[in-house]
Parts: sequence; structure tokens; C-alpha cells
Amino acid sequence: MGKWWQMPQGGIDGDEDPVAAARRELAEETHVSSVSYLGETDWLTYDLPAELVGKAWKGRYRGQRLKFVAFRFEGDEAEIDVDEPGHEPEFSAWRWERLERLPAVVVPFKRAVYEAVVKAVSSLAG
Repeated sequence: MGKWWQMPQGGIDGDEDPVAAARRELAEETHVSSVSYLGETDWLTYDLPAELVGKAWKGRYRGQRLKFVAFRFEGDEAEIDVDEPGHEPEFSAWRWERLERLPAVVVPFKRAVYEAVVKAVSSLAG
């Protein structure tokens, strides 16, 4: 498998609001907190390809249900840190990517989800 790009993501705790969870996950994974809310997608789902079912995620899941939240970054790039000492990094590096390119740079089985994200949030960007 190649090296694929993805947006920060994570789980929602208990009764946590999806937007609050997105802010928390973004801060945990990138240290970014200088953002303003733009909007969010409906719930989106995908299934793992047959060759990964029973292998990915310790065999516990067959896919995911996701909600993406769009934020505008209002900070300085010096705020971004994906390699905090004492914390297991979830990313090997970071980079900005153009919204319309997202489906082309993610792992193939998530492309339809990212196409839906682009469609849902493209009017918010700019």
C-alpha cells in the first residue's frame, strides 16, 4: 500500500457533540485550535475492501460512519505540530491540499466518501 493523505479524524466520546469532537481531535492530532466553524457534512459511510475485513482495526469493524466538519484555519502555520514529544504521532507529516484534489490523494476505498465531502463543503471554502 502506498502513502496516502487524510484529514485529521477521530472518534466521538459518549454524548459529545460532533463539532466539539472535531475541535478536540484536530487539537490532539495537530495542535491546531485557531479555527472557526464553517459547516459539516451529513453522516457518510464506507465499507472496507474484502481483503481488509478481519484484518484492519484488529478485525473489529467492517467500515466506518463519518461526519466531516469544515473549519477555517486562522492561525499561523507555526501552530501546526504533528510530532509532539511523548505522544504517538498519528501523521508522519502534514501538508495543505487543495479541496478538489482530496479524492485523488486518499486511500482508494475512501474516495467516494471524500468526493461527497468535497461536494458538501466546496461552497464553504474560499
